[in-house]
Amino acid sequence: MKQIISTPHAPAAIGPYSQAVRVGDMVYLSGQIPLDPASMLLVEGFENQVRRVLDNLKAVCEAAGGSLNDLVKINVFLIDLGNFAKVNEIMATYFVAPYPARAAVGVSALPRGAQVEIEGVMFAPATGNA
Repeated sequence: MKQIISTPHAPAAIGPYSQAVRVGDMVYLSGQIPLDPASMLLVEGFENQVRRVLDNLKAVCEAAGGSLNDLVKINVFLIDLGNFAKVNEIMATYFVAPYPARAAVGVSALPRGAQVEIEGVMFAPATGNA
């Protein structure tokens, strides 16, 4: 059975999808781009974009009853792979070991002109209140 996860602390979906979907103990988080959830506007500057994306993911994880440290796999999409080291640096301030598995993919464009998008899969045993 699918449970839809939604929070006002992350941007509302801008298409026909959910912020996250729980199936059993697994939560599948849709890709987050650096939209401010209050204004739905893209934040400026690459580092600010990475932080905003991670803050958005954190909000969705928390709405599902978990945290960023419960993510088991993330996929990072970058329009410039030259920013990969900066992503690592910022991620190190959000995650603690053991880190999730990760892929980083260079793409030609992202929605709304974003420079980064991150999606994830989280293990969060259902407690009946998520």
